[in-house]
Amino acid sequence: MKPVIFGVSGLALTAEERDFFRDADPLGYIFFKRNCESRDQMRALTEELRELSGRADLPILIDQEGGRVSRMVPPEWPAFPAGDVFGRLYDVAPISAIEAARANYHALGMMLAEVGVTVDCAPLLDVVTPEVTKAIGDRAFGSEPMRVAALGQACVEGLRRGGVVGVVKHMPGHGRALVDSHLELPRVKVDAVALEQDIAPFHALKGAPMGMTCHVVFEAWDAERPATLSPTVIREIIRGRIGFDGLLMTDDIDMKALSGTPGEKATQALAAGCDVVLDCWARMDEMIEIIGLLPDATPECIERLDRAMATTGADEPEVDFAELIAKRDELLALVPA
Repeated sequence: MKPVIFGVSGLALTAEERDFFRDADPLGYIFFKRNCESRDQMRALTEELRELSGRADLPILIDQEGGRVSRMVPPEWPAFPAGDVFGRLYDVAPISAIEAARANYHALGMMLAEVGVTVDCAPLLDVVTPEVTKAIGDRAFGSEPMRVAALGQACVEGLRRGGVVGVVKHMPGHGRALVDSHLELPRVKVDAVALEQDIAPFHALKGAPMGMTCHVVFEAWDAERPATLSPTVIREIIRGRIGFDGLLMTDDIDMKALSGTPGEKATQALAAGCDVVLDCWARMDEMIEIIGLLPDATPECIERLDRAMATTGADEPEVDFAELIAKRDELLALVPA
């Protein structure tokens, strides 16, 4: 197994993809809107990927946060709210906000599991500042670490109950970035004392099954390299100070904050201490380069993967999807206009 998660080009595998993926044996796959048309179509695609891999617990990921970051969209699937809605409810009714977030992500997890998706790249644990880039914006729960941690924990638990693994992101915190890392490299200049606020929610959820890095330079920790490529940030901050021992993946290595070829970025991320590389865009030449350069997944990576995939709530009592949505909506009605 190679420590990489690849995108898929369309609604079904091409013959070229089928042959390549069978030989390459990536750790998992990630879906985008281009892969999500209907329940039957998604079930067929996830089943074929599992058959190719020979792994019943194959990680199949999606970015389904709610709000503007949603890949499965109406009219085929219901819309879900963005993170800031739960933050605004927390202002007036913290317990209700936690319950609403748990119910929301429980329903969302059930929706994903129904079509064979097993991992959701959510929730965001980024503690935002007023100047944060709009790329984060309303996706986040707020600017107070305790609130972010409480709502994030509810989301991870809701997803687990729905049969899906959650991914806490963007470690060790994207809430101070002034520019969009999809387009350029953010630099955070505050000192290490100030950054304690950013890492606090991740420390509170250090037992989460999976995590994702950010492509952000933190000058107090490593002024030369973004977190994804920094042994200092990954080993001393994420694994050390935060204490996270789950499966650690990169954010998409195609983002313009990183420089170099896909293979160079992938190998640098693994050398820095990431367990697995995320490469989203299904460009065959780039995937071939990456596979040609990556080693096999380490025993530590495989152990963390197995532990993460065993956390889903297969033993949870059956709950009605509509009842969860109704509970969420009743609680969100308390949000001030």
